[in-house]
Formats: sequence, C-alpha cells, structure tokens
Amino acid sequence: MKYYIYLMLFFVFVNMEGQNTIQGIITDAETNKTLELVNIYISELEKGTASNQEGKFTINNIPSGNYSILFSMIGYENQSLKLKIPTEETLNIVLNPTAIEMESIIISTPFHKLQSENVMKVEHETIKELRTQGAITLADGISNVAGVENISTGVGIGKPVIRGLSSNRVLVYAQGVRLENQQFGGEHGLGVNDAGIESIEVIKGPASLLYGSDAIGGVLYLNPERFAYAGTSEGDVRAMYFSSTEGFNTSAGYRASDERFKFLFRGSVAEHSDYDTKAYRVTNTRFNEKDFKAGVGYQVNTFKTEFRYNVNNSKLGIPEEVEEQSLNKTPLLPFQDITNHVFSSKSTVFFNDSKLNVNLGYIYNDRKEFDDHHHDEHDDHDDDEEEEEDDDHDHEDETDLHPELQMKLKTANYNIQYHLPEFGKFEIIAGVQGMYQRNTNYGEEQLIPDAVTFDTGIFATSHIHFETFDIQIGGRFDKRHIENLEGKYRKFNSVNGAFGVKTNIAKNLTARVNLATGFRAPNLAELASNGFHSGANRIEIGNPDLNNEENFQTDVTLEYKNKHLEFFINGFLNQINKYIYLSPTGEVINDRPVYQYAQNNAHLYGGEFGFHLHPHPLDWLHYENSFETVTGIQENKDYLPLIPANTVKNTIRVEFDRNWIDKGYAFIKAQSTFNMTNVAPNELETSGYTLWSAGLGGTFNLFNRELTVTIAGTNLTDKTYISHLSRLRPDGIFNMGRNINIGLTYSL
Repeated sequence: MKYYIYLMLFFVFVNMEGQNTIQGIITDAETNKTLELVNIYISELEKGTASNQEGKFTINNIPSGNYSILFSMIGYENQSLKLKIPTEETLNIVLNPTAIEMESIIISTPFHKLQSENVMKVEHETIKELRTQGAITLADGISNVAGVENISTGVGIGKPVIRGLSSNRVLVYAQGVRLENQQFGGEHGLGVNDAGIESIEVIKGPASLLYGSDAIGGVLYLNPERFAYAGTSEGDVRAMYFSSTEGFNTSAGYRASDERFKFLFRGSVAEHSDYDTKAYRVTNTRFNEKDFKAGVGYQVNTFKTEFRYNVNNSKLGIPEEVEEQSLNKTPLLPFQDITNHVFSSKSTVFFNDSKLNVNLGYIYNDRKEFDDHHHDEHDDHDDDEEEEEDDDHDHEDETDLHPELQMKLKTANYNIQYHLPEFGKFEIIAGVQGMYQRNTNYGEEQLIPDAVTFDTGIFATSHIHFETFDIQIGGRFDKRHIENLEGKYRKFNSVNGAFGVKTNIAKNLTARVNLATGFRAPNLAELASNGFHSGANRIEIGNPDLNNEENFQTDVTLEYKNKHLEFFINGFLNQINKYIYLSPTGEVINDRPVYQYAQNNAHLYGGEFGFHLHPHPLDWLHYENSFETVTGIQENKDYLPLIPANTVKNTIRVEFDRNWIDKGYAFIKAQSTFNMTNVAPNELETSGYTLWSAGLGGTFNLFNRELTVTIAGTNLTDKTYISHLSRLRPDGIFNMGRNINIGLTYSL
C-alpha cells in the first residue's frame, strides 16, 4: 500500500511547478574578498553546494516556497537567510569572521532553525568532534554533551541519561524514525553504531508534544550522514585503534549524487577485548559489532523522497565478576546477540507556499540472551578439558547454544506533518503520528508476554515571530492500547501542551523560558514482566495497575555571546507524577532477588552552567568550563536511583593551520566528578574522582587526498575509579583505565 501512495504522489505532483534556481556570491565582511568553499545548504530540501573560486554558487531544481538557506564556513559566523522561491535576485552574502564554533540547523525541532533562532535550547554535537575525545562507542561519546550521561555495563553496553532520566523516558530517533529495540532493560544498550551518523541533537526535558509517549525525559536525535552535493561523489575509509581494549573500529563509505538521484552506503566492523584497568582486565566486557547503512534518494520539481536501511548485529558480553584475564574478542557466557533492522522512508510534497512530509519506518529487533546454564553439556569433559583451558572458556559452539531469552519486536510507525502556508508572523505545523508494535517470545524463558501495542497521536504547533521576541506554542492528544494474546488489555490517554518564549533582554544576552507537560504510558515490561532477567540477574514482576507517568517541566536559559566570550546558565525543575520504578520486595527465589514495579511522585531539579573564552588577539586559544548538577527525590523523601553525580569539566584547546596541516588542534581536559551521597535506598554511595584526557590531530595532504589523523588519551593517570552510573558498581568493578586512541581517515 505504501508504494501505491508514493506512485500517486509522484504522478500527481511531479509536474506542478517548473524548476527554480538560486545563485549568488559570497564575500568576507572585513576584506571584501570572495570566499571559496563556503557551504550552502537548504535543510528542508537536503540540497546544497559549495562556492567556487570566485565565491559564486548555484543551486538548481528548487520547488517554489519559503526556505531557510544556511551559509557556513569554519572561521565565519553562520548566516541563515529566509528566501521566497522563485526569485530573480542574485544573492550577495557577506560573512563575518569569528573564532566561535559554527552553529548548525536544528533538525529535531519542527521548524529547522539555527540554535540562536530556536525557542527551545537544543544541544548539538558532530560525531567527528566526539571521536576526537577518544570515545569507543556512540553511547560513550554522548556523555561529553552537557546534561547527558551514560549508564554503562562495561564499554559495549551504554544507555543515554538526560538530566537523571533514562530507559523508556529517553526517546531515540534514527533515520528520522523512533528506534524501538526493547530499550526498557537497564542493561540494554543504545544499539546504534556511530558510522554513518553525522551529528546528534539532544532535547533536554519533555518533548511529548513533538514525539508522543516516552519522550518525558528528552530526545536523542541522530542525524544520518548527508547525501553528497549534486554533481559530486566522494568516499572514505577510517580505522581507529584503542589500547585499553586492544580493539578497533573500521568503516568505509561512498556517496554520489546528480540533480535527481543520490545514493550512499557505509559498512563498519568493530571488535574489542575486555577493557583494562590498573588492577585487572574486566572479564567478559568484550564485544563485537557489524553495521551496514545504505540510502537512496530522488528529487524532481515538487517532490522528493529517500529510503534508508540499517542492519546492525552486536554480540555483547555481560560481565559478572573478574575472572580469567584474556585478550580474546569472542564473548563468554552470558552474552547478548542482537540484530536490529531499520527501514525508513522520508518524502515531501511541495506546494506553492506549503508542504507535506510523510515519514514511515519499520524496525525489526531480534534480541537473544544466553546464560551459562542454558546450553548443551558435553558428555566427555576429560576430552574437552585441555581445549577449554587453552581458550579460557571462550569458544562455546554457538550451534549448541539455545537462548534463555529471545524476543522479536516488530514496529511500524508513521509521522505525517503538514506545514501550512506562512500567515503573517505565524508558522504552523499540524500532524498525526502512530505506531503498531508486536512482541513475540521464542526463548526457553519468558520475561514479558507476547503482546501488541497501538499508538495514535495528533498535534499542532506554531512558531510566532515578533520584532523583539519569538513564541512557540502547541498541543497534542495521544492514545495507547496494549493487548496480550489472552485478550487482556490496557488503554492510556493523555493531553499535553508546550509554551516557549525567546527574547533578547540586552545586547548579546538572550533569554529562553520553556514550559512543557509530558507523559509516558507504562511499557509492556512494567505492566507484565514475570520472570528471571539474566542481564539484570534478578526476577522482575510487573504491575498491571500502573498508570501514566505525567510531568511538568520549567526550563529557563540565559545565554551571552560576543566575539570572544560565550556563557550560558540553564536551570530546570521537573515534576513527575506517578513515577514508575523497580523496588525490591525482600523476597528471594532460587538465590535471585525479586523486584516489582511500583509508582510514586517524584521531582528532579538542577541544570548546567558553562562558558567559553577565546581572548583577542589569541583567537586560536579556547578555554571552556562547564558544571552539571541534578537531584532526584521521591515524594517520600527517598532519592531516585542512578542519578548522575555533579561534574565539572575544564578544557583548554588550541586550533591552528599551517602549510603542512589543515584544521589542526590540540586539547587537554580535566573532568572532576563529585562524591555521590544522595543515593536511593539499597544504593551504594560513590567516591569522587578526577580524570585527565588530551588529544591532538589535523588533516594532511597525502597523494592529493585528505588524510585526517587523531590521537586522544583518556584517563591518562590510569585512575582506578567507579562511576555512579556503572551497573558494575555493586560488585566493586572499576571503570576503564588509561586508553590511547589513534584514528586515521583517508578521503578517496
């Protein structure tokens, strides 16, 4: 049925409007010289180009309508221009030099604006920048974003935490569709490889207005790799080595486009041994991962569409205690074997002054968990004893293994939005979103039952422009239906709204105030769990009487920016009614503790502070400082579990260009984490620590191609410490010790 809709839209709209072109010239504001290699990008169309040696540019095949065009180049302030197409005007763009990092168009919010123009504060980081910090995985890398942390089970398994909230309270979007991969489990990782991802955006706080249930704590939005500019092609290979795991990440990709067709693909492989600490290697933190991403797009006149596919297979060891010391990369028992397929399509029909976006997605997640008491025993132990000793019990024949737990989750979702014609100061979007999801069990044990979930939501939001301030306001209605195969079901409804205002209260000083309600319907695990969860090593019991979590957050931001100084203060108060949590019952069955889901009101408060100094005339020198704090308390005065400890980060960074190196940099960073004493009942306190890291890199010309080299070291003093968000903390197992990362990327 989906393909018939595409064909109908194509034939109806393909010839409605003629082809439009924009062209112009770009110059430096101080020297009046033309600028080469300035990036020009129209995010609504996902089309772009670069200025030539004379500073000129041309973009063809543009539908009629209103568009924001972004002009960006390192060393210059980004400029966003609102333009009505068609136009006969030749654009004269003047860019101002600056030492401040470039802004980016924010995709996770509905109106695709620069952060300086956005009513909501959204954090944006490129994957390239996170890699320079020495991160091994994407989940590890996002902890460098202000207000974001990572619940870790070793290195290979990590979950994003936004201001103290995680699991189903943080919604992850990839390829423009919500990612569903049984994320309810505390030891269930992010399940996304950073290869083929260009940048991440983080909405901190309830975003239920835009995304529905599960966005009560925030949204992690992963922007996929862009297609090449029209008429160009490019490829690259990348290899990264990590000393602590004696592991590697590799990837290779290629992309090409003409005026109508475009495609890309990227494959990657990662293998890692148990990570090292000053005292020992942590047994069974090894993991390996294979990932493939591909995309194809087509655009003509008033219609554009793209289809993307991602398949990811991960084998992840689940550490329990420190035992044999090994550099093998095949996981021991217990381990997870997870395969995730993501199919997505994104289409837009352009009218004269409006447009219709249709995003469709299908996610197929196959999660297997193997434990050491659920595999075939060999009859002749004497014959196998020597082989097992040589392999450190590494190489159980997977053909003899049967998963203790296997769940297949199939999710189809849609997101249809209509951008109405701009009416005076108003931009308005109305839309409908929905999801159909089926969970099926195939393993020897069953944690959650076979069941189906239906989601439906309708919403509208508006951005209103005034001379001195901007307002964003909207509302939404959602309905969720969960039904198991026995015919038992629960229905959940919710109405939510959001209001935000942005204004310049003084020269270079911007204030943002955002008020938003959010909700989260209980998931299948919380309602109906009834069994042993091997990854968590406990028996979990659901509560069929749970109700919606509902929250109200107030978020206030002050930002100051001039040519040489930036600072921000971002505070929040998040009141959550009927907060769902796992509580120990005190019962023990077969030496396994029993936990049951319960509800209680709670609130979280805190914020982030930071400043960035690049003093004149030393524009190549940057000093950055940030402080993050969050406190979570239940109504009964007990603290919430797994709340990040307060953290201070200080970074000194230098940037330089020479004849022999381009985009050179070097940095040194100190991250100080405070003692964590505000802990939940039965949760251990954690001591503070300071970690030092450093790095350098740049781009060189090798055989007329670009070779980018990065070197980074983390925990340089080989500090033995335990993070409060480590799931290995109750066993006293240290986090990773000193790690040296070397990365090479060669453009083909």
